[in-house]
Amino acid sequence: MSDIAISFSSVTKTYPSYHGFSGGIKNFLFRLPSSLREGRNRYTVLKDVSFEVKKGENFAIIGRNGVGKSTLLGLMAGVLKPNRGNIQVNGRVSPLLQLGAGFHPNLSGRRNIVLNGVLLGLTKREVLRYLDSIIEFSEIGEYIDQPVRTYSSGMYAKLGFSIVTILKPEVLLLDEVLAVGDIRFRDKCYAVMEGYRNSPDVTMILVTHSLATVLKSCDRALWIDDKTVKMIGDPNDVVDMYREKYEQKK
Repeated sequence: MSDIAISFSSVTKTYPSYHGFSGGIKNFLFRLPSSLREGRNRYTVLKDVSFEVKKGENFAIIGRNGVGKSTLLGLMAGVLKPNRGNIQVNGRVSPLLQLGAGFHPNLSGRRNIVLNGVLLGLTKREVLRYLDSIIEFSEIGEYIDQPVRTYSSGMYAKLGFSIVTILKPEVLLLDEVLAVGDIRFRDKCYAVMEGYRNSPDVTMILVTHSLATVLKSCDRALWIDDKTVKMIGDPNDVVDMYREKYEQKK
């Protein structure tokens, strides 16, 4: 059995250029030939990216805004497809890219737990089995049977994170550290994430701007810059080089 959880081999991802549409439909029609030519152009986000993540590894992805970090997570999750190259993911993926993503505003918190749990890859039976513990963890009390559109942003995030507590991920994708609420609730969140981080059965991929978190929590780090892998290796070495380029003293 392979000890590789994720493998990228010469992966390139591009998106269509919509520059020809920026002036509105009237401008598009008046410039139809050139607009159609522009529409065939592609914008390259990632170019010939190759790396591997071992099973059970805590792996960080760092880089400035807009360099393709979230695109990497989307490719790992399977919601995006590469234009060239090969991607292999071994294990059930749990993409936690936004707390409460998929919540329906007019459904109650209770019904949204089931909906969101299924979207995260669980079966309805699995979600129902842990329904009471999710509600207890969320600490939102009687509001659980109210539409989530009536929730405060804090309650919304608490419920979203509470669903995370029952996941049995093999590959966990995180866009920034998920910890919400007051100090006591954040401690509960960090305890859950620490459990995942220390499990040899969970591979954790973290996209973050917190270099301190990378140094504290990750086994290796990948720095993405200018559409490709700038550096990969020990977090201390990668962070040092990243800081040297972007955080030089003025």
